Amino acid sequence: MPETTATPGGGPPPVRAAGVPAHRAPGVGHGSADAARLTTLELLRRLAAGPRGLTAEQAEERLVRDGENVAPGRRPVSWPRRFLGSLRDPFTAVLLCLGLVSAAVASWGTACVIMVLVVVSCLLRSGGEHQAGRAMAGLRELVATTASVQRRADAGAAPVVRELPVDQLVVGDVIRLGPGDLVPADVRLLRASGLTVHQAALTGESAPVPKYALDAPPDADDEAPEPPHLCFQGSSVASGSATALVVATGADTRFAAAHRGPARRRSESAFDRSVHGIAWTLIRFMLLTPPLVLMANAALRGRGLETLPFAIAVAVGLTPEMLPVIVTATLARGASALARTGGVIVKRLPALHDLGAIDLLCLDKTGTLTQDRPVVARSVDARGADDPDVLNWASVGSFWTLELAELPAPDSLDEAVLDASAAYGADPLGHDGIAALPFDPAHRIATAVVRRPGTYGRHTLVVKGAVEDVLGRCAHVRLDGTEAELTEGERRRLLDLAATEAAGGLRLLAVAHAERPARTGPYGERDVRGLTFLGWVALRDALAPTAGAALAGLARRGVAVKVLTGDHPGTAARACRDLGLEPGEVLTADQLGPLGGPQLAAAVERATVVARCTAQDKARIVAALRESGRTTGFLGDGVNDLPALLTADVGICPRGAVAVAREGADVVLADKDLTALDRALTAGRHSSGTIAAYLRITLSSNLGNVLAMLAAGLLLPFLPMLPAQVLVQNLCFDAAQLAYAYDRPAPAAVRSPAVLRPRAVLRHITAFGLLNAAADLATFGVLALAVQLTGGAGGPAVFHAGWFTENLLTQAMMMLLLRTGRTAPGRRAIGPVHLAVTALAVVGLLLPLSPLAATLDMSAPPPLYHALLAAVLTLYAVTLTAARRRYACTPP
Repeated sequence: MPETTATPGGGPPPVRAAGVPAHRAPGVGHGSADAARLTTLELLRRLAAGPRGLTAEQAEERLVRDGENVAPGRRPVSWPRRFLGSLRDPFTAVLLCLGLVSAAVASWGTACVIMVLVVVSCLLRSGGEHQAGRAMAGLRELVATTASVQRRADAGAAPVVRELPVDQLVVGDVIRLGPGDLVPADVRLLRASGLTVHQAALTGESAPVPKYALDAPPDADDEAPEPPHLCFQGSSVASGSATALVVATGADTRFAAAHRGPARRRSESAFDRSVHGIAWTLIRFMLLTPPLVLMANAALRGRGLETLPFAIAVAVGLTPEMLPVIVTATLARGASALARTGGVIVKRLPALHDLGAIDLLCLDKTGTLTQDRPVVARSVDARGADDPDVLNWASVGSFWTLELAELPAPDSLDEAVLDASAAYGADPLGHDGIAALPFDPAHRIATAVVRRPGTYGRHTLVVKGAVEDVLGRCAHVRLDGTEAELTEGERRRLLDLAATEAAGGLRLLAVAHAERPARTGPYGERDVRGLTFLGWVALRDALAPTAGAALAGLARRGVAVKVLTGDHPGTAARACRDLGLEPGEVLTADQLGPLGGPQLAAAVERATVVARCTAQDKARIVAALRESGRTTGFLGDGVNDLPALLTADVGICPRGAVAVAREGADVVLADKDLTALDRALTAGRHSSGTIAAYLRITLSSNLGNVLAMLAAGLLLPFLPMLPAQVLVQNLCFDAAQLAYAYDRPAPAAVRSPAVLRPRAVLRHITAFGLLNAAADLATFGVLALAVQLTGGAGGPAVFHAGWFTENLLTQAMMMLLLRTGRTAPGRRAIGPVHLAVTALAVVGLLLPLSPLAATLDMSAPPPLYHALLAAVLTLYAVTLTAARRRYACTPP
């Protein structure tokens, strides 16, 4: 069996370089430049290691000095830190400040209620994120934990191969790699046999990459990004076997370097931009309100600091106190439901809102749209016509190459061929296996020697491999069932035909055979000559089972898709077409190199696929799209996807992603089902719709009340509402609005991205706030008229009671008429909002009539007031409904 080796022969044991500690060599760190450039013997000496492996004592010493072989991950955030971090929300911070000011002016009731709201909001947010952290801890266990390590008990003992935990590997260890193994550290190959490695998690390449040992690497490999004699942590063995020397572990690996390369702090997300834009506008207004109230009352009414509690109450009245609680409860409830039933873990609660706001999703191809394995698309003859016989011969070669190999090494191409041939009823066992020459990365062919049924004294060589290499060994070609000489013109025609197939995104496995007299001696590479070319087997990437349905769901939701991949343009375009996504213009990262900012975003907007992307290219494209105003998501699973995951508004990865990608993502698809994206988007849009409805209704009501209070404070000889009354009114309204966390928006709310646009929201609350203020001022007139007509006393207590009742009733009407939730046609289901509105109206009507009224300095208004108020409220409801229809087409 052909084997490449770089292990030095006998000789003295390696010596340590002067002044260099045994556990670490200069330059042989995370960059691996010296590990690629040095000869094998030089590297072994630098690392004070040998081909027989380290002793147990040496390994223990290096483990103590270097630490465990664990990629530096984020420390788990403690619960107290999560709680304190919740105070960074602008509204929560403002509420905290207002509570402290209320306590400073001895308004203890207001201060206590505000502090309770702050604590509840922080508890909900920190609790939800803590649950997501626990779910992620469970996902971290879904990784390989052992490696085959060659060690010695002491210097004189024979080496023994044992399975050790991956975190116990140290620099200088000698490990064994076989098919399916994950590469547990950065390693230099000492020996390799038919080794190919999947590097999709690092580079985005879907095809396995050949690797082989080199004792003295040429100068050209010094700066090569993917040296053929190095394998990196995070890749996996596709076929073949190897013995390798560990040259970097833990924080020194290339895997860890990619993890810490991008900035750890995420830039402002869609949720931050929308909610914070509204928040800071209101905060500025709130900060101006108390001084304006104090100055106006001092100038027009001669009042002094006694109006400070009222001024603070007005500022609190403008504040949507329940926003942090509603937002956190809504997002936590949605995230919990997704984790429980939707197979989605939301690590950062605001990311659920961002999911609902996504209008463009960028994704990697390998591992997300496709699997890391090929499938047979078709088999064709030399004319390009379908020919199952070519697949049959390929299966014979694959089967006996695997069966007769000294170390059976299942190859993804062989498995695909055997799976496809079984569907055609092919039987490789119909041939007798004689010998095999496994795949050789240098010659790019594999050969099986078999005896055909009924033939004695003859052997058949079945050869498969790269088209150019197989054709280079062919002297004949089978055309229309007969053999003909392979002329130079015919060879060029076949190469052109193969190039056309490859440009269409297919990988080709050429097949040829030759008859030879039977012999008992071994076969070698020199025997693989004078072949007859049969045709080729065309393979494509196996599609992720749910990728097509996921892309269709995204299209229905109004989300555009861009495929950013490190793979070949034709391969990426082929995968898109197979999934029903028209690739359109296919670009490469090189074409976009000179572009930046708006030009880069415009170019990507015109395309669906951008191929040959590095990790930095993906992040640059995502950043440009965000700057152009798009709300972006990125779905990827490899180390090379990490910068883009951190750059996007929301980073998404599947459960099978590398650990570092799972750490960097905001959302993890816990099940290997991309249709979970549709459920996540729906949940995000439900949450966004609820938050938008709350903001519109609360801010409209609060603004109207504040404007009315400011006007009444200047017109009336007494305070229009006492601080305690403002506090009770706010508590009742806030408690009722908790129902929004359990409301479901109308179906139309999930059909398109849900983005909170600050300007649109401010226009909405200004219009409805002025309408609400007009209703309040009309109530003043109605109240005065009722008192005058009934001859009752018109003191402040009656005014306070009448306005208290009107305020809660108008707020209840606004909650009911402006909500976005709707039941299905023909159904009259009673939901949480209906119950909350009813309770709010009952409190507004009965509290001024109850024994508690005297405690709050309120006196029941005359009965005529309620009749006149009904007329005002009827007119208000009609106007509110008409205004709602006017703004129905205005996005939030």
